[in-house]
Amino acid sequence: MSSQDIRKVLVLGAGKVGSTVADMVAEYHHLPVTLADRTHAHAEPGDRLVERVTLDVEEGAALAAVLAGHQVVINALPFYLAARVATAARAHGVHYFDLTEDVAATSAIRALAEGASTVLMPQCGLAPGVIGMLGMQLAGRFDTLYDLHLRVGALTRHATNRLRYNFTWSVDGLINEYCNPCAAVVQGRPVSLQPLEGHETLVLDGEAFEAFNTSGGLGTLGETLAGRVRNLDYKSLRYPGHRDAMDFLLHDLRLVERRDLLRQVLEHAVPHSREDTVIVFASASGERGGRFEQQTRLARIDGGRLRGVDRTAIELSTAAGVVGVFELLHTGRLPAQGFVGQEQVGLEAFLSTRVGSCYAALGDTKTAAPTAPAVPHRALHAGRRARSNSAKQG
Repeated sequence: MSSQDIRKVLVLGAGKVGSTVADMVAEYHHLPVTLADRTHAHAEPGDRLVERVTLDVEEGAALAAVLAGHQVVINALPFYLAARVATAARAHGVHYFDLTEDVAATSAIRALAEGASTVLMPQCGLAPGVIGMLGMQLAGRFDTLYDLHLRVGALTRHATNRLRYNFTWSVDGLINEYCNPCAAVVQGRPVSLQPLEGHETLVLDGEAFEAFNTSGGLGTLGETLAGRVRNLDYKSLRYPGHRDAMDFLLHDLRLVERRDLLRQVLEHAVPHSREDTVIVFASASGERGGRFEQQTRLARIDGGRLRGVDRTAIELSTAAGVVGVFELLHTGRLPAQGFVGQEQVGLEAFLSTRVGSCYAALGDTKTAAPTAPAVPHRALHAGRRARSNSAKQG
C-alpha cells in the first residue's frame, strides 16, 4: 500500500488522548476518522469527520472487520493490548502506530514487523517518542558523544497532597514505568536499572525538580546509539518529595508485588487533574571541534483548545507525537514498511508537520524548521522557553 493511498484512519481508545488524536487527524488532515472504544460514546452533533463506534479489540473477528475499512490504525489503548492489535493490523495490511511505553510489547511488535508490507511503529507519544527524536538530534551534534541525559515530566501545576502529584494520564502507564526495569547505557555498556533509583535534583528556569529512573522512556534509542555513547539515561521529572513517597508505597509496603492493589490505592487516593504542564529537558556532552562541550534543550508545553474543546498539556503533547509521524507517512517522508523507531525521524522534519508547533520550543535556533501551516484557533500552544547552548567545560 502506498502511503499516499491513505483515505481513512482508525483510532482505538476513546479516552482523553485517543479522542485528541482523532480530532487532530480530522482537524489538520481532513480525513475521516473512526474512533472506536469498548464503551459506547455518542457522536458529537454535526461532526462529519469523526465517527464513534463500539468495539472490543479482544474479539478478533470484530477487530478484523473494522480494520478492513481503514489504511492506518493508531492504537491509544492500554499497553497490554498493543501486540494483539499490531498482529491484526499486520495481517490485514494496515499501517500501525501506538503510544506504548512497554518494552515487551515493543519487542513483540518489532518481531512482527519483519517482512511486513506496512509500517509498524510503536512508542510514538512523548516519552518514548518525541524525546527520542530530540536525543538523536543532540547526539548528532558531537564528534564523540559522552553523555546524553533525557528528562520528561507530566506534572500537575497545583498538587497539594503529600505525593505532590495528581494523575494527568494513565494510571496503568504510571504503574508500568514505576515498577519495570529501566534500560540505560553506563560506561558504554547496556544495562538494566531499577525504577525510582538514580535520584537527582535539578533546577530548570529557576524551579526545583527531582528526577529518577523510570521504565520505557528511551524506547529503542539505546540500541540505536550502542557503541556511540558512553552514558545514556532517561528519568521522569517530579516535584521534590514524590519519589520518597512512592518508594514507601512500592517497597516498604511491598505494593510493587501487588499491582492490582496498588492501582486501587492510587485511584482511590490520588485525584485526577486537568491543570497540568509538560516539561521536556535534554542534556548532551562530548567532543566537538576538538573541545569538550555541552548542549541542552528545554521546553514547557501547556494545554490549549482543539476543535472547540480544552485539552491538557499531556493530551496535546502525546497526540502530537503520533499524529506528526502519521503525517510524515502520509506525505511520503517516513519509511513505508517494516519497523520504524522514533529516533529514525528527524526532529526538524517532525517540527515541520502541522502539529509540530506543539514542540516549537525544541527547534534548533541555528537552523530553524520550515514554517508549518498556521494552527487554526491556536489549538496547540507551546511554551517559548527553550535553551540551546554550547559552552566550553574545560
